[in-house]
Amino acid sequence: MFLPLRTILYYLLPGLTITSPLHIKPVTQVIKVTFVPDRRPENPNSDSLFYHASRKLRWSDFKATPPIRSKSAAVSYTSFAYEGNSLHKKDTLLLNLTLQVFFIKSASWSKPAAMDAVGLAHEQLHFDITWLVALRFQQRIKTMPLTIEDYDSIIQYQYLESFREMNHLQEAYDDETNHGQNPAAQAKWQHAITEAITTLTMDGAITGSIPFICT
Repeated sequence: MFLPLRTILYYLLPGLTITSPLHIKPVTQVIKVTFVPDRRPENPNSDSLFYHASRKLRWSDFKATPPIRSKSAAVSYTSFAYEGNSLHKKDTLLLNLTLQVFFIKSASWSKPAAMDAVGLAHEQLHFDITWLVALRFQQRIKTMPLTIEDYDSIIQYQYLESFREMNHLQEAYDDETNHGQNPAAQAKWQHAITEAITTLTMDGAITGSIPFICT
């Protein structure tokens, strides 16, 4: 007859209490996500201009040569990315992420006829839309459940979804405003984007952090 290990230990060590593995409470894992503001100073020699609310676009930022046959009067190349690092601390995984919202000077251009205040305001809102989408991406990551097993793939997926959202909004903006030639539509978009950015900023989207509990 085969005696289970539990029975053998009971007779050898009668005072021993054995707890079944099925009753062991799993260790709680905590994911804490913190978005760190991108505070880098402007570098005049850099091809990238990083978004800051106090630094508006200037026509001198548009360095590329306009295509001869292009129907557009100006083009702003804006995009966003994120970078970060992780650190395990006992039962907590600390994720520190930084948003990078940027304008590429060497890929952006304007024709002389478009270089007025109205045209520049239209191009600035393209940059603002990219910033808004980045803030929405940040807010989603802060409020959605993440797991230790696949947090990285979840964040990457949300980034790709936000990138698609950015492209859709930029196209809709140009279509509805006729590339800034419709003053009423331009004013409508200006108000909507400014209000949305203000709301997210007031909600602490730029610097806030939130813990995620997963078992």
